[in-house]
Amino acid sequence: MDLSALPYRNFWHPGRSPLPTLGALIQERQETNVQTPEDRVIERTPSAYSYPLLVKQLLHTPLANAPDQEIVYRDLFRTTYRGFVGRIAQQAHMLQSLGVGAGDVVAVMDWDSHRYLESYFAVPMMGAALMMVNIRLSNEQIAYALDHSGATTLLVHADFLPVLEVIHARLPQLQRIVLLQDTQPAQTPLPTVGEYEALMAVQPTAFEFRDFDENTLATTFYTTGTTGLPKAVYFSHRQIVLHTLAAASGLAASPQHQRFHRGDVYLPLTPMFHVHAWGLPFVATLMGVKQVYPGRFRPEHIVDLVAREGVTFSHGVPTVLQMVLAAAKGRRFEGWKIVSGGSVMPPHLCQEALAQGIDIFTGYGMSETCPLLTLAQRPAQPGLDVPDDFRLTAGWSVPLVDLRVVDESLHALPRDGKAVGEVVVRAPWLTQGYRGNAEASEALWQGGYLHTQDMGRIDATGCLRLVDRIKDVIKTGGEWVSSLDLEQLLAAHPGVAEAAVVAAPCERWGERPIAVVVRRPGNASATEQALRTLVLEQAERGLIPRYAVPDRIHFVEAIDKTSVGKFDKKVLRQKFAQASAPEHQTALA
Repeated sequence: MDLSALPYRNFWHPGRSPLPTLGALIQERQETNVQTPEDRVIERTPSAYSYPLLVKQLLHTPLANAPDQEIVYRDLFRTTYRGFVGRIAQQAHMLQSLGVGAGDVVAVMDWDSHRYLESYFAVPMMGAALMMVNIRLSNEQIAYALDHSGATTLLVHADFLPVLEVIHARLPQLQRIVLLQDTQPAQTPLPTVGEYEALMAVQPTAFEFRDFDENTLATTFYTTGTTGLPKAVYFSHRQIVLHTLAAASGLAASPQHQRFHRGDVYLPLTPMFHVHAWGLPFVATLMGVKQVYPGRFRPEHIVDLVAREGVTFSHGVPTVLQMVLAAAKGRRFEGWKIVSGGSVMPPHLCQEALAQGIDIFTGYGMSETCPLLTLAQRPAQPGLDVPDDFRLTAGWSVPLVDLRVVDESLHALPRDGKAVGEVVVRAPWLTQGYRGNAEASEALWQGGYLHTQDMGRIDATGCLRLVDRIKDVIKTGGEWVSSLDLEQLLAAHPGVAEAAVVAAPCERWGERPIAVVVRRPGNASATEQALRTLVLEQAERGLIPRYAVPDRIHFVEAIDKTSVGKFDKKVLRQKFAQASAPEHQTALA
């Protein structure tokens, strides 16, 4: 490929057209006798250490500064960082003794545990790749992901043996199965090589983790899109290290609230298979904080762990946070900071969390972005006009993120809080494509920016507010309606636990919004008339257009969700999106 013919987008800015090619810039430099970048590469003495950005480098600081800090798994296991590093070495020796080498893929099916954290480090540090299996996918999808990834070794918790027994015959590349268990010995007809702790116990606690190229594949996992087979995203050592550093500095930057620092105690409420638990276990390890892993999610168990271990920092999707607050039964959690992400945080959840002493705020990202892009931390600049509901916005970019909202021609739109376009992004840790899917990879990176498929707007302070997913935005009578805005508005009603809005086909207007609502237990105030009145009042105040008022409201016991806790709007459209009620079509014209 002739790289000199490619557009040189590093110098591109909105309004500059056409884009200069790299070849044109090189020719210009030659004609003006200007030194090329290659002429200015720094010299390096032969003995200098180049320090590749490898996952193993994240262990230097905690081992030096907090070797006796604890890592806890439920009430079953405790170790220190010194012990943790020894167990990383034991896992590497164990895998190596089983035949795992550099370039191999090791898959894990486990709850959030110390074993998973050990795999986060040991597997990539020995030059292999960690494949994190989404245990909430269907058997068909799990089988596809394991086979497509080329996994030759699987560490599997006993709870998932029934799934593995069903799909094992469809995994011809799988050579080794290591059994993970907590208390009760497990039985399976599958040919396992042994139980994890028994295999670990006979291994040395030191391992020579050699240097290699920082761009080596470290991790991979599969997205959970609503159409087609899951797509494989992947990240290098360099990308994980840079994401860890940016996330750590971004979370620590807030002067007082919405921050993560060395005095915190960390517990994830996000599954560790989901985008490295948002990358926060790497951050917690780098900082040397106490870490607490809860195993299988049980809300009452989480509440007890938070109190017993002094947890002060967590993250999770709104559905999970709502279950934890319900299990708390009014108990206060002073000093507990929680990042909400994965879907829009309902206003009532934010209010309930704040009322119970939780410093809650949002973060934004996606599987393809490793994932962190923005945080809704209150900026410290004096005189800055920060919206009162800043905790509910996507927030402000973390360090090194070039995020913008663009039109269909990739021109950046004004940062006026009004112009709506697609959110596109550049950062040094974004997946460079989908493994084995060149067409989808090019679509993801069209024009040199990663396309999030989210619609949003950015205000003068740089705060991003999401409007909708491109595939979920509703177009009625030629005008766009944000399903996210309507969902937040409906969820503000005291009788609503959850609300999802989707498009229904309409002969007259093309599409009309309909709502699917879960009532709050013991509160019957959320009637169809009450919710329509609520939305109409906002329309009368000019906060939303009148044509955005939903035609119908369906009350359900539970709203269908994807494997990572987001509303499954494809399923909701299939269930509820029939023709709109004609009486409302006329009233809203």
